[in-house]
Amino acid sequence: MSYTKEDILRIAKEENVRFIRLQFTDLLGTIKNVEIPVSQLEKALDNKMMFDGSSIEGYVRIEESDMYLYPDLDTWVVFPWVTEDRVARLICDVYMPDGTPFAGDPRAILKRVLKEAEEMGYTSMNVGPEPEFFLFKTDDKGNPTTELNDQGGYFDLAPTDLGENCRREIVLTLEEMGFEIEASHHEVAPGQHEIDFKYADAVKAADQIQTFKLVVKTIARQHGLHATFMPKPLFGVNGSGMHCHQSLFRGDTNAFYEESDPLGLSQEARYYMAGILKHARAFAAITNPTVNSYKRLVPGYEAPCYVAWSSSNRSPMIRIPASRGLSTRVEVRNPDPAANPYLALAVMLKAGLDGIKKELPLVEPVDRNIYVMSEEERVEEGIPSLPADLKEALGELLRSEIISEALGDHALTHFYELKEIEWDIFRTQVHPWERDQYMTLY
Repeated sequence: MSYTKEDILRIAKEENVRFIRLQFTDLLGTIKNVEIPVSQLEKALDNKMMFDGSSIEGYVRIEESDMYLYPDLDTWVVFPWVTEDRVARLICDVYMPDGTPFAGDPRAILKRVLKEAEEMGYTSMNVGPEPEFFLFKTDDKGNPTTELNDQGGYFDLAPTDLGENCRREIVLTLEEMGFEIEASHHEVAPGQHEIDFKYADAVKAADQIQTFKLVVKTIARQHGLHATFMPKPLFGVNGSGMHCHQSLFRGDTNAFYEESDPLGLSQEARYYMAGILKHARAFAAITNPTVNSYKRLVPGYEAPCYVAWSSSNRSPMIRIPASRGLSTRVEVRNPDPAANPYLALAVMLKAGLDGIKKELPLVEPVDRNIYVMSEEERVEEGIPSLPADLKEALGELLRSEIISEALGDHALTHFYELKEIEWDIFRTQVHPWERDQYMTLY
């Protein structure tokens, strides 16, 4: 829905809104906000609300800390779960004092790559994300435990799926906030859930992912549960992914559809996939950004750890869903919900556009189950693996001119520094597995 400044001021008064959260996202994908009283709303709508950028991960140094929040009026929403002294939200772009977009703002980075697509004739990138999450019980102090709230499986119903009531309330809340929910169901692992919402243009889709995470965590807490988007919270069960269905449009025409093609795919779609496959190892650090992400990307748990594509097989990284016409799309299956959605969509789009620009040839599809293939068979078929850990992924990121260009120098430098610290902390820790394995043996 589109709003004007006057609409927002009127609704705030009618809905008894007392506080507004000016929301933005840091480089790691964490939602940040500056909360203001409604008396400051008009000032915020005039792009005059300043904040200290030096306190945000990956932003700026203390000597250049002043930054401004420019609200996107179309993101205005009043939180349904606050009934007294109501709270509303506006998602903001981050600007420098001279009026230029901040180079490290993830939303601005996505917009910059979308501008490149626009210059190539594409009016929009449509994205349908599928973020999965786990629900865990909390203790008497409200802290998360590792005890799941159910033992359900794929598409199970209550009473096996004890998260059904919580998931239903999440869906109702999202719908009240303007989401069009297509499906919700229990996922493969106990305690694991998925809620699918309708595709949107890339910036709106990334905004929706961030809003979705906030709603899921808030409603889960009201049910005495803790929702986590950690990619692999438990050993021995499937991890949580965030498959991203994507397509490029020229006006009302889906550039990925070609009726005369045996698979219904245009040459542009094939070039786009070739670009995704070529740069997959390089953008993995962005789409799978944590140490834990690579515990999910292992064989045996339906996670796509191999760089290949298929029109039917779910073991490769890219799958082509059956729908055609306007619904023709590419499903990239390796991203996980810990990813910063703005950066993840930016690097995937950049990779695909590089494939189109250079008319990269697409390898043959792999319609066999890659999980049961030997390493020799995969080498023979020319099927690479995604990086085995965050350290390897960061090395691939630095070596890629295309993905580095998508992020820009500021974001690349700060993201790499933050993740290098994360890896070093993990590398130097002594983990419980090591004590279990070695304490009595040596």
